[in-house]
Amino acid sequence: MLPYWRLSAYYFFYFAFVGAFSPYFSLYLQDLRFSATEIAIQMSMMQVMRIAAPALWGWLADRAGARLPIVRMAALLSLVGFCGFFMTRQFGGMLLAMAIMAFFWSAALPLVESVTFSHLGPHAGRYGRIRLWGSVGFIVVVLGLGRMLDTLPVTAILWVSGALLAGILVCALLIQDVPRTAGVEVGAGLVEILRRREVLAFFGGCFLMSAAHGVLYVFYSVFLVAQGYDKTTVGVMWTIGVVAEILVFMVMPRLQRRFSLRGILLFSCATAVLRFALIGWGAASPLVLVLAQVMHGATFGAFHGAAIAVVNQWFPGRLQSRGQAIYGSVSFGAGGMVGGLTSGLVWDSFGATWAFSLGSSIALVGWIAMAGGWRPGVASEGGRRA
Repeated sequence: MLPYWRLSAYYFFYFAFVGAFSPYFSLYLQDLRFSATEIAIQMSMMQVMRIAAPALWGWLADRAGARLPIVRMAALLSLVGFCGFFMTRQFGGMLLAMAIMAFFWSAALPLVESVTFSHLGPHAGRYGRIRLWGSVGFIVVVLGLGRMLDTLPVTAILWVSGALLAGILVCALLIQDVPRTAGVEVGAGLVEILRRREVLAFFGGCFLMSAAHGVLYVFYSVFLVAQGYDKTTVGVMWTIGVVAEILVFMVMPRLQRRFSLRGILLFSCATAVLRFALIGWGAASPLVLVLAQVMHGATFGAFHGAAIAVVNQWFPGRLQSRGQAIYGSVSFGAGGMVGGLTSGLVWDSFGATWAFSLGSSIALVGWIAMAGGWRPGVASEGGRRA
């Protein structure tokens, strides 16, 4: 039977931590008087570790034939690494703590995604009903912590984030794996899939889409506070985006029946072009910001839901853990790192508006790359060939 609530609880705590860390930790770094470039370097360490670490852990899981022991070890050691933030406020020490925490934290999600799809079997369309609990966790924390920070010192971010990492560890201990059937060997089969034009175009588009979001994940909260919004409003804006994401996850099975995965991905990229331009040039209007945050349902929810479905099709059997790891490394890892660092440099040199304009431009390049390199109708066909 599908362990729905155990898997859902893991996603809840995992993305609740994201809801505490991603929107607010940059405010903690700003409180320590780090520059925009230094904040970008610190926050981008999460993405740096997501470049190689997921592939390493995915390879180890395939070789060992065990995923959950790695997930549990990663949960424990990421909590240990996070404790370093309580011990130092120096740039070098905090960067080291970030690196240790990120190296192990980034190991878990691709493996849990693989476990989830193994439990779902032929009912992969139900993934969104499990994943939406991650969005619920994000909302609960981003709203609650935003309200807390209007009255409590900014160090509350550390205590809440640490507690959520402990919750991830507890949930990791409760998840059960499912035996995997023997599949194709990962050597030549993996290389053959990665050489296909549509696969290269897909991963290129994922890289650019995550790079476009870099300015959002690193600087959105800082940007809103600089525009005069209080931290409660910051939390509300993040929540609007995640509510839109939840609604999309709930209807993803219907969307996937009606539209091609390629079409969903291209629509998401086009929406991102408009969204980041609206944020950069229209932040003075709360209505514009609300509209831009509603678009998160497409730029993240629909895009991510379609992307992991593509990976699930193109990397079957024993290739699944490796495929999910490559997706995480290329998109959230390399793409997020490049987007975060580049936006920090543009922010310091030209200002916030142009940093968000850069995100809009990168999303446009992502649309061009994916549309040009991936012929219509290849997604399902690729799944059968792989």
